[in-house]
Order: sequence, then C-alpha cells, then structure tokens
Amino acid sequence: MHALSPSSPARLPIARQPIWTSDGRLFGNEFLYRSANGLPAQVDRWRSDRQDVATASVLDVLFGDGPPGDHHPAFVNVTRSFVVDDRPLPAHAGRLVLEIVESVAADDDVLEGLGRLRALGYKIAIDDFAAEPNQVAMLPYADYVKIDVRDVARAGPQIVQLARRHGALLVAERVWNDTLVQECLALGFELLQGDVLGPAITLTD
Repeated sequence: MHALSPSSPARLPIARQPIWTSDGRLFGNEFLYRSANGLPAQVDRWRSDRQDVATASVLDVLFGDGPPGDHHPAFVNVTRSFVVDDRPLPAHAGRLVLEIVESVAADDDVLEGLGRLRALGYKIAIDDFAAEPNQVAMLPYADYVKIDVRDVARAGPQIVQLARRHGALLVAERVWNDTLVQECLALGFELLQGDVLGPAITLTD
C-alpha cells in the first residue's frame, strides 16, 4: 500500500486491522493511531483537541501523498472538528470511511456536516454504537454501524435491529473467539473485525 510508512520524522506510525465479510473476504481495514514507539495510546481517553491531532496524523500517513494504492475501504476514527469542517479532510477517491467516535454530539452542525460529507462521496460509520441518543440521531447518515460484541451481550439482539433500521451495513467489533464469530453471523452482521480474525498490526515498512 502506498504511503503507509512515515516518510518524515513528523509522521507517527499507524496500525492496520482487517475487516472481513461474513464469507471470509477482506473488505477493508481500520487504521489506528500509534505512539512514537508503535504502541496503542488510548486516544479515546484524550481531550477532543488532542484527538483531533491524532486523527490528522493518521490521515496524513494514509493520504498525505495522495490516496493509497490499495482500493479497499480505509476506516479512520474522526472527531467533531472533521465533521463540521473545522479541520480539512484529504482527497479520498471514494475510499475513506469516517468513523464518528462516540463523543461526538449530534447537534445541527454535525448532522448537516454528515449530510455534506456523504454528498461529497465520503462514507460514514458510527463507531461503538450503543444506542445512545446522539448515535441514534446519526443513523440516517450511516453507511456502516460498528457494534462491540460486548454491547450485544449487554443489550441483546434488539441493538442489532435498531442499528440496521436505515439500511447500514453492520460491523461486529472486538470479535475475539470463534464462538463469537458464529454468534455474529447468526445475528446477520455483514462484516467482522477482531483479534481472532486479525489483530491490529503496527506498520513499520
């Protein structure tokens, strides 16, 4: 893949985790921020302004020299700033999937931004869907909804039914064993992501 490894000291490493179809084909990859030593950085616990910088870093590594040569969808966590156009998004060639993190509130500016981004050809994913009111308000704009399998266990199959209400493809996240794979397939998840199917690997080359 083109432009995955840092080309200057300012570019931090990123990690890649595959997302698979229910019949075992590679569908896309999620790309994740990593610290300078290549380790997870618990970005979801950071302030929003620091999360902005982390997202910008991942996008720069992936798209800073133009869209990567790999034509699979590239899922990247994004904050409110990227949705409401406070921060720029790269040219994407139809490949960039914007994963809206759970801290983003569905105010009028965000909902307008989601509609605008979809009209521009970006795909929208709701990350860590737990049926929170802000997430439910974003469902009409979602091409993908990602659900942690632990939330399915807590909330029951109705969370899956709610997530697909507007026709989005559903991604089961954090699938860590073969039993969960079969349970997610039985619930009708179209896409699967988790360590049993391929862990997140930091890209160094």
